[in-house]
Amino acid sequence: MTIDLNTLLQFRAYSLPRPEKQAIYASLLTQLTQFHRTRCPAYGRLLQALGCPEHMECTVENTPMLPVSIFKELELRSVLEEEIFKTVTSSGTTGQQVSKIFLDADTSAVQQRALSGIMADLLGEHRLPYLVLDSKRVLRDRAMFSARGAGVLGFSVFGSKTCYALDEHMELDLDGVRAFLEAHQGEPIFLFGFTYIIWRHVIRVLEERGETLSIPKGILLHGGGWKKLANEAVSPQEFKARIHAVTGIEQVRNYYGMAEQTGCIYLECPQGHLHASIWSDVVVRRWRDYSPCDVGEPGLIQVLSPLPHSYPGHSLLTEDLGVLLGEDDCPCGRAGKYFQVTGRAPRAEIRGCSDTYEG
Repeated sequence: MTIDLNTLLQFRAYSLPRPEKQAIYASLLTQLTQFHRTRCPAYGRLLQALGCPEHMECTVENTPMLPVSIFKELELRSVLEEEIFKTVTSSGTTGQQVSKIFLDADTSAVQQRALSGIMADLLGEHRLPYLVLDSKRVLRDRAMFSARGAGVLGFSVFGSKTCYALDEHMELDLDGVRAFLEAHQGEPIFLFGFTYIIWRHVIRVLEERGETLSIPKGILLHGGGWKKLANEAVSPQEFKARIHAVTGIEQVRNYYGMAEQTGCIYLECPQGHLHASIWSDVVVRRWRDYSPCDVGEPGLIQVLSPLPHSYPGHSLLTEDLGVLLGEDDCPCGRAGKYFQVTGRAPRAEIRGCSDTYEG
């Protein structure tokens, strides 16, 4: 089965079972690998050093993978410099290098289309009132987006009206939030934020003040992990329970994603599993030889996507550990692979898809 990327973007997010997806990805990954090899000299040299054949036939399992950290060391792009209109940076603690991801208009557009398809599965087809559990200050530098700012802005396209829950000093604006909720009483509300910020600046603050919010129709999407609050981390079940206790929100979904593959988020389903959409795939690999793990076997997570055109980010070995739970058989009914993230690889930097907030 051979189709182009534009056709793939018209499919529903979780509609392709393994045989069809494998065939489509073999074609698209082969084309992308050859394109980046000829258009990005540094990538071409890396493939040569890895001993990859000049015109290799790629599959999900054998496509050459770059360590995600390489985007901190090299400026990798496959289009002319003047074609770049947005640079997304990963997060990093003070003094660490950050990744730079160069996007041209076409790559940015297809990533947004894919994200829209994934989010439609969660929110439906209509825009909802958007409550950002963060401060508006993350949007200040529009030329050099941080991953955190890019997340807040990227999800804003699914909102009708927007309210920021935190002020410029990262303090909870309780009056402003309540006024926003009052204006949209009875409506579904889309809430977005990063896990560690929600925990410190929303959940804990409401608990300490003895205050609550009433958002019974809220749909909360969060991601990014715990960062420097790792010592305060709680289980997903406790996180959801504490959110529900202070807001009444029942739909709380985590997601996995990274700046290096913007748009390809892995949404949590009602069963608590992270799912690869038709615009991304995942392989869990063994430490000793990078061979694919069996279902249920822990290893390093590799992520793949046919979307990156302006930079060679279509096959990346992350610094995250995980377990493949199955494929095409999740009780939620979504086709494709589903998995869980279990932690960070030893010695991996404390970074992910959101900024480190010192405070």
